[in-house]
Amino acid sequence: MRIKICGITNDADARLAVDLGAHALGFIFYPRSPRYITPDAARRIILGLPPFVTPVAVVVNEPAAALHEIMTTSGCQVAQLHGAETPAYLAALPWPAVKGVSVASLQDLEGLDAYTAARALLLDTKVEGVHGGTGATFDWGIAREAKRCGRPIILAGGLTPENVVEAIAVAVPDGVDVSSRIECEPGRKDHARMRAFFAAVARASRAAAVDNATRVSP
Repeated sequence: MRIKICGITNDADARLAVDLGAHALGFIFYPRSPRYITPDAARRIILGLPPFVTPVAVVVNEPAAALHEIMTTSGCQVAQLHGAETPAYLAALPWPAVKGVSVASLQDLEGLDAYTAARALLLDTKVEGVHGGTGATFDWGIAREAKRCGRPIILAGGLTPENVVEAIAVAVPDGVDVSSRIECEPGRKDHARMRAFFAAVARASRAAAVDNATRVSP
């Protein structure tokens, strides 16, 4: 199970996430977010990351030129788009892109099969006027249905050490993304909760492996 820790703003949180086995770290370049970080500040953190941890630029409705500046200045390798970006916008990008999708019902999945250029779809909870980071959950069965779009699914939205095992069992995602529910304050991670989250995901992965082995046994 791939794990992305989002809303990174400081070296200590980044180092612990990497030590625990995070596959990706998210840096939020949306100025209205309480987890906003400048591209220059993100770059200082990213320069200290090991080579196989992916830094991700989280943006909302950035013009292509502005996104280019963010990516080149910060050193992020993947763009995560949480606005009204079109399939054509993604297809024209020179970087791998993840499309963030706010969901509350199955109707919110309509049209997602057009995002063929997206490396993955990240499903987060729909809250009016908010672009992610709400700390609220949605019906995880919707995420399971989203797999029909043919893109890898990353589950986000209110995940915690207490609920992520159930979330993975229901949604069967390709990865999970966590931010606000393992924080002690916006932009600062609670290190005990981060450790507990990774431990819970490991338990879920072991349970899935046992289940798969049982299914294929003669």
